[in-house]
Amino acid sequence: MAETVLLTGVSGFIAKHVAVRLLNAGYDVRGTVRRLDRVDEVRAAVTPHLTPGAGSLTFVQADLESDAGWSEAVKGVAAVLHTASPFPIAQPKDPSVLIRPAVEGTERVLKAAVAAGVTRVVLTSSTVAVFDENKRDVLQDEANWCDVTLASTTAYAKSKTLAERAAWDIAKAMGLQLTTINPGLVLGPPLDGHYGSSLGLVERIMLGRDPAMPDLGFVAVDVRDVAEMHLRALLRPETAGKRYLAVAGSLSMIDMGQSLKAAYPTRRIPTRKAPMVLLRILSLFDAQIRAILPSIGHHVRVSNARAVKEMGMEFTAPKAALLASADWLARHGKVWK
Repeated sequence: MAETVLLTGVSGFIAKHVAVRLLNAGYDVRGTVRRLDRVDEVRAAVTPHLTPGAGSLTFVQADLESDAGWSEAVKGVAAVLHTASPFPIAQPKDPSVLIRPAVEGTERVLKAAVAAGVTRVVLTSSTVAVFDENKRDVLQDEANWCDVTLASTTAYAKSKTLAERAAWDIAKAMGLQLTTINPGLVLGPPLDGHYGSSLGLVERIMLGRDPAMPDLGFVAVDVRDVAEMHLRALLRPETAGKRYLAVAGSLSMIDMGQSLKAAYPTRRIPTRKAPMVLLRILSLFDAQIRAILPSIGHHVRVSNARAVKEMGMEFTAPKAALLASADWLARHGKVWK
């Protein structure tokens, strides 16, 4: 009989890919959704990618901000993969809008797992929980942590850092075998039209919404590699107690603009570097630009050596992941409006 794993936030961009990997590996997947009207959407996205012998996909309603449903969700599962968490491009005026559900939701899920006797958890965190702005010029790895006390730390970075810290505290106190996967900017083809903020950035560039590209750098990864890392973490008990950076390399927005322009030469895609004075003016009217101003000119470097060595990962190049994103957006009419 196949083992059942709980996948929280199964309707998410990353989670749908994780579901495909788990199902094709023979696991039965029980996915949580906040609203049951998302069930058909998720099933329609996942089913075309399943192979013969794939496990079964079922659903349960549960919200990170409510206790309702979680005891039923974790009942009888062999492991929990907790992927659910909000990811905005524009930062909210009230940081608690992100921080509270991320932290309390993580605590709620992990404590429910403990109560049900589940000991294995894989948590989707983020590279923002790793980046230490006090060490901008140092190659960073899983030993580093975001400094949430800095004024420049965004609400999103605080939410992911505090949620991951809470998970490690619970794991230590209650004996959970926890692994965290910390992705950078997640690119690559979505399984349907619900792809959230990360591909929204590619869409924005493809639509030429900005006259020039800010000098903003990202560490990037293909969504398919992120999903594979979740599966490998589950399959390898020796990954418990460790964090793994899901990053393939770096891309700047200027690199992104130039790569996309080369692939789609007839489109009005910006490739020039935007001067700071222009960005400051635009930020008065655009919350997304306002959110990135503190990071302009800073290109963080991180190492994926642990994922390569211990998980055997061979990452898709960031440019290839970017072009796969753009190809999907173009084929599905998202950038020809």
